Amino acid sequence: MDADELILISVDDHIAEPADMFDAHVPARYKDEAPRVVTEADGVEQWYYGDIRGRNLGLNAVAGKPPEMFNIDASRYDQMRPGCYDVHERVRDMNAGGQLAGLNFPNWTGFSGQVLNQGPDRDVNLVMIKAYNDWHVDEWCGAYPGRFIPCGILPLFDPEEAAKEVRRLADKGCHAVTFSENPAALDMPSIHSGAWDPLFAAACDTGTVLCCHLGSSSKSSVTSPDAPAGVAMSLSSAGTIYTLIDLLWATFWERFPALKFSLTEGDIGWIPYFLWRAEHVNDRHHGWIGHDFSVTGGPTQIFRDHVLVCFIKETVGPELLHHFNLDNVCWESDYPHSDGTWPYAPEELLKTLEGVDDATIAKISHENAMANYQFDPFAHRPKEQCTAGALRAESPDVDTVTRVGRAADERDLERWKQITGAVR
Repeated sequence: MDADELILISVDDHIAEPADMFDAHVPARYKDEAPRVVTEADGVEQWYYGDIRGRNLGLNAVAGKPPEMFNIDASRYDQMRPGCYDVHERVRDMNAGGQLAGLNFPNWTGFSGQVLNQGPDRDVNLVMIKAYNDWHVDEWCGAYPGRFIPCGILPLFDPEEAAKEVRRLADKGCHAVTFSENPAALDMPSIHSGAWDPLFAAACDTGTVLCCHLGSSSKSSVTSPDAPAGVAMSLSSAGTIYTLIDLLWATFWERFPALKFSLTEGDIGWIPYFLWRAEHVNDRHHGWIGHDFSVTGGPTQIFRDHVLVCFIKETVGPELLHHFNLDNVCWESDYPHSDGTWPYAPEELLKTLEGVDDATIAKISHENAMANYQFDPFAHRPKEQCTAGALRAESPDVDTVTRVGRAADERDLERWKQITGAVR
């Protein structure tokens, strides 16, 4: 297969949300309580929800920059390419990178919408969460049908309200929502508590995938306070390991046999080992653990039946594809984050999948995303116009080098220490 022939649908991209996103979606009586962008004393632009400081921009908006210009310290909109926050420029960037479509996670709210769940007034939180979702589905995704898989955020402070929002979003054609990789870490009930049953039921009824993005527990893997920054960055997948093991040993699968979770941005090469480990533990310790897999078939079967995974460009996972349910393996771009491969995703994916047959490449590159998220881009444009080559021809004038920003310096390492210290 040639790179120009690929059809690429990413199950993990992000938005650096524009400052006016709430203007058309928050009722008049709540306007004064809506989140806003504040220019802080040091000149950076930062989202706030009341007194709660949102997640910074930093590494979340580096598409087109060389690594020497990756910044941890919070950035400004004029220090990133417009495709990070402007949907029209995003589509042009997608064209230039040969990408047909993408599922876009939030940025400033936290990857599971944590910030909008943390306000002191739950009624106001619910208004803002719905406003975010209406902006995301109606404005961002609605501007270009067939180019975005909509993904909502939930009022996780109330599983019943979360279930209602899943059903409301499904009525709008949205069948993906963010869910924390570890809600207990956010002082919410664990997935083992039974408290989430209303949400799980709604997800099953609507065919909605619960997306567990890396970092959506607001926890970081830090070995020691004085560890170099590279330690935590290298351990980034550790949170996803915890999520997978939680899911393999969960006891709700019998009640919700159609439930699907996705593990996002954690890579996949480590998964076969932990599947083996879970099977080994059950084999050796079932006597005293007393876990009943008689209906679900065991940890590996649960994984194959219920868990979607994705990767960007790692080399280990594709060598182990025979351990996976190939219907559940997807590709991600991660635009505009620092691990992304834009604008060379088609070429990078073919390098990663060297030796893999064309049918499997098609499943990973776009077919599995379409099937699992109830998404049909070909209803909006002919399939032959969806290839990387055809899309690149639509926007040949896009400058893929980001010519704004600043070089990394000591501020970034200092900010990293502040962030990881706060997380601990």
